[in-house]
Amino acid sequence: MQLVRQKEECARRRKNQARALVAALSVAAIASGCASGGGSAKPAHGQEPLNAPPARALDSYAQKLAATQVARTMAAKRWGLAKTPLAAPPPPAVKPRITTRKGFEVKGQASLPPVFTTIPTKEKVVFLTIDDGAEKDPALLRMMSELRLPYTAFLSDYLVNEDYTYFKKMQDRGVTLNNHTLNHRYLPGLSYEGQRREICGMQDVIKKHYGKRPELFRPPYGNYNRDTLRAAKSCGIKAVPLWASEAFADRMEWREWDRDLHPGDIILTHFRGREDWKGTMPDMVRKVMKTVTDKGYAVARLEDYL
Repeated sequence: MQLVRQKEECARRRKNQARALVAALSVAAIASGCASGGGSAKPAHGQEPLNAPPARALDSYAQKLAATQVARTMAAKRWGLAKTPLAAPPPPAVKPRITTRKGFEVKGQASLPPVFTTIPTKEKVVFLTIDDGAEKDPALLRMMSELRLPYTAFLSDYLVNEDYTYFKKMQDRGVTLNNHTLNHRYLPGLSYEGQRREICGMQDVIKKHYGKRPELFRPPYGNYNRDTLRAAKSCGIKAVPLWASEAFADRMEWREWDRDLHPGDIILTHFRGREDWKGTMPDMVRKVMKTVTDKGYAVARLEDYL
């Protein structure tokens, strides 16, 4: 009988040790930032949601987390990143309240879509957004999918219409396609109806080619007036994200006085190549990720916070 009890005790100890090892692996993977962030309804392109599991599924969860960690690390090396991107935390259970940044208001702002450069959050996350659609580099699609990096696109039809299928591939990878007007006009120079044609027209284009009217809109050059926001609202727009910093292939430019990242900052870049930049789209991603990762930030999915 004593022998049976000893065997049972040994079995319990082995089971507890195994659970402790799995838990340690999970914590280490999250701390290292090598696993893809947890998701809810809609993961980023190439990204599988990894929600915290119940205890009975811990072993399976840790194995999946470790496999994702290895895949991201290998992709980072393959694409020439100095470090593996940090993992974004799970999306907030309660979305933050978005308000217009002080100094960015127009008359009657309370009833209009909010204009902002940063999402209210204490998490060390930033959001990558890419504008217009001029450069259609297949390497960007592969790179972002393999690295499991989320981003949001704001498209203008005069550039997108050269190849709608490129952005359909982007959408198929989980990227949300948003409104940047039909022709990238300086909107405050147009009448209310002129602005509405630019914004609502792009809503129709995105609906036709990609199946859904966007809820996010970015005015060209970041310029807008009250008519812009009124027109955007009438077209179904709910929010107007601007940006806190801008990324190029060879540098970062900053809106804030301290020239630094902050939790919830939105990063702007453009679809550009060597004709316009000192580098390519993958070069831009490497620059962004070096800046972001070195400062201890992860790239999260903008729509998860709105």
